[in-house]
Amino acid sequence: MRAYIDSDILVWHLRGEDKAKKLLINLRDVERYSLYTGVMQCAEVVFFMRPEEEKDTEYFLSQFWTEPLDKTIVDLAGRLFRKWNPSHGVDTNDAILAATAMQTGGRIYTLNVKHYPMPELNVQRAWK
Repeated sequence: MRAYIDSDILVWHLRGEDKAKKLLINLRDVERYSLYTGVMQCAEVVFFMRPEEEKDTEYFLSQFWTEPLDKTIVDLAGRLFRKWNPSHGVDTNDAILAATAMQTGGRIYTLNVKHYPMPELNVQRAWK
Protein backbone atom coordinates (compact mmCIF):
# COMPACT_ATOMS: atom_id res chain seq x y z
CA MET A 1 0.00 0.00 0.00
CA ARG A 2 1.03 3.59 -0.56
CA ALA A 3 1.55 6.02 2.29
CA TYR A 4 1.25 9.60 1.07
CA ILE A 5 3.18 11.89 3.39
CA ASP A 6 1.83 15.43 3.65
CA SER A 7 4.19 18.41 3.58
CA ASP A 8 3.80 19.10 7.30
CA ILE A 9 5.39 15.73 8.10
CA LEU A 10 8.17 16.34 5.57
CA VAL A 11 8.95 19.71 7.12
CA TRP A 12 8.91 18.34 10.67
CA HIS A 13 11.33 15.60 9.64
CA LEU A 14 13.67 18.14 8.06
CA ARG A 15 13.52 20.20 11.27
CA GLY A 16 14.66 17.15 13.25
CA GLU A 17 11.36 16.11 14.82
CA ASP A 18 11.88 12.59 16.18
CA LYS A 19 8.17 11.70 15.80
CA ALA A 20 8.37 12.32 12.06
CA LYS A 21 11.46 10.16 11.71
CA LYS A 22 9.86 7.34 13.74
CA LEU A 23 6.68 7.52 11.64
CA LEU A 24 8.55 7.26 8.35
CA ILE A 25 10.75 4.40 9.56
CA ASN A 26 7.73 2.53 10.92
CA LEU A 27 5.72 2.97 7.74
CA ARG A 28 8.60 1.86 5.52
CA ASP A 29 10.27 -0.87 7.57
CA VAL A 30 7.56 -2.29 9.84
CA GLU A 31 4.29 -1.76 7.98
CA ARG A 32 6.01 -2.11 4.58
CA TYR A 33 4.33 0.85 2.92
CA SER A 34 5.74 2.45 -0.19
CA LEU A 35 6.47 6.06 0.77
CA TYR A 36 5.00 8.67 -1.53
CA THR A 37 4.46 12.39 -1.38
CA GLY A 38 2.33 14.54 -3.63
CA VAL A 39 3.88 16.71 -6.32
CA MET A 40 2.50 19.84 -4.68
CA GLN A 41 3.75 18.78 -1.23
CA CYS A 42 7.20 18.23 -2.73
CA ALA A 43 6.96 21.66 -4.35
CA GLU A 44 6.02 23.28 -1.03
CA VAL A 45 9.22 21.95 0.53
CA VAL A 46 11.49 22.69 -2.44
CA PHE A 47 10.18 26.22 -3.01
CA PHE A 48 10.79 27.31 0.59
CA MET A 49 14.07 25.58 1.45
CA ARG A 50 17.09 27.73 2.16
CA PRO A 51 20.19 27.46 -0.04
CA GLU A 52 22.14 25.73 2.76
CA GLU A 53 19.34 23.12 3.06
CA GLU A 54 19.28 22.21 -0.62
CA LYS A 55 21.55 19.15 -0.60
CA ASP A 56 19.98 17.48 2.46
CA THR A 57 16.44 18.33 1.35
CA GLU A 58 16.92 16.97 -2.16
CA TYR A 59 18.43 13.77 -0.77
CA PHE A 60 15.54 13.36 1.68
CA LEU A 61 12.89 13.93 -0.98
CA SER A 62 14.61 11.44 -3.30
CA GLN A 63 13.54 8.72 -0.84
CA PHE A 64 9.87 9.22 -1.83
CA TRP A 65 7.94 8.18 -4.89
CA THR A 66 5.81 10.89 -6.49
CA GLU A 67 2.77 10.03 -8.57
CA PRO A 68 2.63 12.13 -11.74
CA LEU A 69 -0.28 14.50 -12.14
CA ASP A 70 -2.63 13.73 -14.96
CA LYS A 71 -5.96 15.08 -16.15
CA THR A 72 -7.95 12.48 -14.21
CA ILE A 73 -6.32 13.55 -10.92
CA VAL A 74 -6.65 17.26 -11.74
CA ASP A 75 -10.34 16.87 -12.64
CA LEU A 76 -11.08 14.98 -9.41
CA ALA A 77 -9.04 17.51 -7.39
CA GLY A 78 -11.08 20.32 -8.95
CA ARG A 79 -14.33 18.66 -7.88
CA LEU A 80 -12.99 18.09 -4.36
CA PHE A 81 -11.78 21.68 -4.13
CA ARG A 82 -15.10 23.15 -5.27
CA LYS A 83 -17.01 20.93 -2.85
CA TRP A 84 -14.82 21.27 0.26
CA ASN A 85 -13.15 24.67 0.00
CA PRO A 86 -16.22 26.75 0.93
CA SER A 87 -17.02 24.74 4.07
CA HIS A 88 -13.59 23.47 5.17
CA GLY A 89 -11.04 25.73 3.49
CA VAL A 90 -9.41 22.87 1.57
CA ASP A 91 -6.68 24.39 -0.59
CA THR A 92 -5.53 23.31 -4.05
CA ASN A 93 -2.48 21.40 -2.77
CA ASP A 94 -4.60 19.36 -0.36
CA ALA A 95 -7.23 18.69 -3.01
CA ILE A 96 -4.57 17.43 -5.42
CA LEU A 97 -3.05 15.13 -2.78
CA ALA A 98 -6.49 13.82 -1.83
CA ALA A 99 -7.35 13.12 -5.47
CA THR A 100 -3.99 11.43 -6.01
CA ALA A 101 -4.49 9.13 -3.02
CA MET A 102 -8.06 8.36 -4.06
CA GLN A 103 -7.01 7.49 -7.61
CA THR A 104 -4.06 5.32 -6.60
CA GLY A 105 -5.36 3.65 -3.45
CA GLY A 106 -3.15 5.30 -0.89
CA ARG A 107 -3.50 6.58 2.67
CA ILE A 108 -2.54 10.15 3.60
CA TYR A 109 -0.53 10.77 6.76
CA THR A 110 -0.79 14.31 8.07
CA LEU A 111 -1.07 16.39 11.20
CA ASN A 112 -3.79 18.45 9.50
CA VAL A 113 -6.63 15.94 9.13
CA LYS A 114 -9.12 18.83 8.92
CA HIS A 115 -7.61 19.61 5.48
CA TYR A 116 -8.95 16.24 4.27
CA PRO A 117 -12.66 16.07 5.22
CA MET A 118 -13.61 13.77 2.32
CA PRO A 119 -15.36 10.72 3.84
CA GLU A 120 -14.20 8.40 1.05
CA LEU A 121 -10.53 9.32 1.64
CA ASN A 122 -8.20 7.14 3.68
CA VAL A 123 -6.44 9.63 5.96
CA GLN A 124 -4.69 9.20 9.29
CA ARG A 125 -3.25 11.61 11.82
CA ALA A 126 0.51 11.05 11.89
CA TRP A 127 0.89 11.45 15.65
CA LYS A 128 -0.72 13.18 18.61
